[in-house]
Amino acid sequence: MTDVHMQKLILEIRGGAGGDEAAIFAGDLARMYQRYAASRGWKITVLDTSPGTLGGFKTFISRVEGDGCYDAFQYESGVHRVQRVPETEKAGRVHTSTATVAVLPVVEATQVTVNPSDLEVTFSRAGGPGGQNVNKVETAVRILHKPSGIVVGSREERSQHANRERAMEVLRAKLYELEQTKKFGDITSARREQVGTADRSEKIRTYNFPDDRITDHRFGVKVHNIEEVLNGNFDAILKKIRKSQEK
Repeated sequence: MTDVHMQKLILEIRGGAGGDEAAIFAGDLARMYQRYAASRGWKITVLDTSPGTLGGFKTFISRVEGDGCYDAFQYESGVHRVQRVPETEKAGRVHTSTATVAVLPVVEATQVTVNPSDLEVTFSRAGGPGGQNVNKVETAVRILHKPSGIVVGSREERSQHANRERAMEVLRAKLYELEQTKKFGDITSARREQVGTADRSEKIRTYNFPDDRITDHRFGVKVHNIEEVLNGNFDAILKKIRKSQEK
């Protein structure tokens, strides 16, 4: 008998406006979600990453599985904005950067029809950073879904077959989301923001370091102690969001 509370999702984080600082912020968010998932005993599998020049990630895609994980992360989709003095900033000026987060439920193969002839699959070596631990076998997988233009990939698994399965899982989640949007329209503003442009002005949450304050603009929720939250105390935000919905 399956656990009705066991949930699976695809978590995708991308650096938005702000160059290197946006990638660093995307890395901060990835670490926050990873640490929170670990504290809840959830399984988090990194599927694909593209590192930033000065740290962090241009792209971070993972799969999260565990009791109530979708319930916890469902409000994270959208543009997250950070206001702080980057480590690279010599004059001490506050910069504004963004990262986009998409949370997609994992769907079964039977829920989405994917025609194999619509796929362009390529393989490459899943080399480590700086050329270290370079895999001599072409295990990394990239899949282009030609009708939609969606490109997905997975390089973290050890076999080509496993990476292909993971990449197909991400593709199905994205295609299902597209189908739902076409069928029902943009149900919520959160859905619109999820596929937004990552522009600085298009935001769901602001992490303001000078004031040590996180503001969720949809729920009118504010919490302090940013460093603690980014270190994995994500419940500080979650509890306030849930409380705001009970009113």
